[in-house]
Amino acid sequence: MSPELTDQTKKKIEEIASRYASKEAALLPVLHLVQHEKGFISQQEEKQVAHLLNIKPIKVKEVVTFYTMFNQKEVGKYHIQVCSNLSCSLLGSESLIDHLKNKLGIEIGETTSDKKFTLMTVECLGACEQAPCMMINFDYFGNLDKEKIDNILDNLE
Repeated sequence: MSPELTDQTKKKIEEIASRYASKEAALLPVLHLVQHEKGFISQQEEKQVAHLLNIKPIKVKEVVTFYTMFNQKEVGKYHIQVCSNLSCSLLGSESLIDHLKNKLGIEIGETTSDKKFTLMTVECLGACEQAPCMMINFDYFGNLDKEKIDNILDNLE
């Protein structure tokens, strides 16, 4: 179980919530803040956010589970998200996902034992013109093939 949010984070949450007519409207920026502090949003953080915003915990869970930008468990140093939507699939994302699984020795949703890489698929990265594409942390990579992926991974620290 993760520890309570820091007093500093709680104050930031109060400040963010004060900008909105409804505290529930502050949910997305608050969740981003919590994830930045903790690295992911556990059930405990969901409950704490619900309490601080005076909303039902299910509302927080709905948002955390809907958006792929929120991690529900710890991720590796490099969070690899591969688009699996139509454009990317038609241009070979499935074989690229298989390549990544083999190269990293993990399945979708897993993290390497050294905690360096986490591999996920996402419904859409909004970069169909660069299909197939992936995102590593906050950086987009498009027009991918196996060689490009190997180069990208080899150049990460």
